[in-house]
Amino acid sequence: MSYDRNIKWLNDRRVIYRREPVSDIPTIETDKYMFYENGTYQHYHLFNSKAKITTYRSLKWHMLVIYHLNKDNKYSLSPFFEHVARFVANKENGFVTFFISQKVLNDMINDVYKQDSEDSPKNKLRKVIFKIHSGLNLSEKLKIVGKLIGRSKLDKEQIYECMLDLNHMGKKITVSRIAGLLDCSARTIYRHMCNDLKHEKYMLNEEV
Repeated sequence: MSYDRNIKWLNDRRVIYRREPVSDIPTIETDKYMFYENGTYQHYHLFNSKAKITTYRSLKWHMLVIYHLNKDNKYSLSPFFEHVARFVANKENGFVTFFISQKVLNDMINDVYKQDSEDSPKNKLRKVIFKIHSGLNLSEKLKIVGKLIGRSKLDKEQIYECMLDLNHMGKKITVSRIAGLLDCSARTIYRHMCNDLKHEKYMLNEEV
């Protein structure tokens, strides 16, 4: 049985689950987006797409991010953080696709508490970040990504960035979509797709 994600529960309790880069300065910033030529690891936006959490590893990462983003308020403290973590981990609340035993969940929460809330959880490099109230539809966003990322010589990093943006917007990653964004042929993309990128493409598509 599929459950709808109860994001309202988090909003009602003012739990922070998204944050724009803090100290990294965008190369280009408009009222619609921010572009970081060298990328940034500081952008966090949980539950942005329809994709649900499908693995224990991903669930723990989401907990670490929530713990980190809420470090300056009461929501990072026990027992409230534990209450939030258990709510997100409950399949019936629509965030995860699996049931988790109490023992495994308890161990996961305890592991999060052992982390320094000041340490930023490992994150994916992002170059294009759209502002929450940009008003842009998916097609417009993808055109902007293609224009910005495709400005320089094609490399594996650009392909990876396109994959992340497609995933972030809840779109299945295909070679033809990547080629369209970067304004090149599918054959060119295949030529640059190393095993690591192929694996990441598979893993990201599993989330959608």
